[in-house]
Amino acid sequence: RSPFRMVFEKQIVIDCRGHLLGRLASIIAKELLLGQKIVCVRTEGINISGSFSRNKVKFLAFLRKRCNVNPKRGPFHFRAPSKILWRTVRGMLPHKTPRGNEALRRLRPFEGIPPKYQAVKRVVIPNALRVLRLRPGRKYIVLERLSREFGWSYSPVITKLEEKRKVKASAWYAKEKLIKKLRREALTRVKPVLAKRGVVETLEKSGYANLVR
Repeated sequence: RSPFRMVFEKQIVIDCRGHLLGRLASIIAKELLLGQKIVCVRTEGINISGSFSRNKVKFLAFLRKRCNVNPKRGPFHFRAPSKILWRTVRGMLPHKTPRGNEALRRLRPFEGIPPKYQAVKRVVIPNALRVLRLRPGRKYIVLERLSREFGWSYSPVITKLEEKRKVKASAWYAKEKLIKKLRREALTRVKPVLAKRGVVETLEKSGYANLVR
């Protein structure tokens, strides 16, 4: 049984930045088998433990695995971070059975954050975070660098789109912050008047005390 269990929801959006690849994939695989739909964003920010040279040698060894008769038959060596995560999760699922195949179809990985998921709440998995699971001082790499080294050419595009998104998000956050501040100030001014008229007491009895806090 997985030590980490998500609360079952219609769909969970995971921000993969700063997560360790293997730990993240194992938790995702378990949740997929339990019927959870999972969307993974910012997969280019995933971390892998070990030095860059070590991981590069391992990936080169993986690239050598091919069909001698006809390499077009596979295995296929994906370079995109989202597809690397997808393949890692696939290796942890019984994907050749109907149950495993259905589980794999519930996973949707992306580089960056598509517009569809920019306003959706994103979560992290503490059991897979590098800062919590990898000993300080240990070497690690970012998946984006490894993908770039082996031919993934969309890194500049994703970086540009992410910069635009962050500017837009920071403007939205500043606006929301201002609205909350103005609301607090308005409540501070109005609360004494409402208290005199007995409105606050009525709201608290009805279970709506949060409206005047």
